[in-house]
Amino acid sequence: MDASRIGLWGSSYSGGHALVLGATEQRLKAVVSQVPAINGHVAGSRRAVGDAKTALEQSFIDDERDQAAGKAPRMIAVVSSDPSQPAAYRLPSAVGFYTQPGPEEYGWDNTVTLQSTRAARLYEPGVWASRVSPKPLLFIVAEDDELTGTDLALEAYEQAQEPKSLVILPGGHFEPYVENFEDSSSAALNWFLQHL
Repeated sequence: MDASRIGLWGSSYSGGHALVLGATEQRLKAVVSQVPAINGHVAGSRRAVGDAKTALEQSFIDDERDQAAGKAPRMIAVVSSDPSQPAAYRLPSAVGFYTQPGPEEYGWDNTVTLQSTRAARLYEPGVWASRVSPKPLLFIVAEDDELTGTDLALEAYEQAQEPKSLVILPGGHFEPYVENFEDSSSAALNWFLQHL
């Protein structure tokens, strides 16, 4: 590895990590943040409203109490379209992406700890966007991102200092991984070729 040419490309939750590390890890020379988690509180609040939000908040409290009493952490589905099943995500795009057929050897299980969901709602890596500079920062944003929020990503991009660049891809949160992978990966590769 050439320690003078380290770039970081993070996507979704890791897109938020890329902002935090871009601001705090001096060995990084260029950063790409793709469909990034920016503000877990706002994004999470958009997905759970009204009675669903109240029930979710109560489940967080109950889980903490149970763990303090020595019980195992509560588990929920990562995705589910069944409103009676607790799940981290219910957006049709998320259900479709996570439940698509994949190689059996991956052994993916549609479960996550409830406390992981709570931690995601408390995570606000977008505040670090303005601190990445002087490292070159590329934002790759989906124009209809219902999961992490197109508007939140664009607000964080506006806060970022130069040098920076913005690529907006059509579609939602998951398109950069599949339908628009050629465009998203080429943008990141070109950014690294230009700045590393």
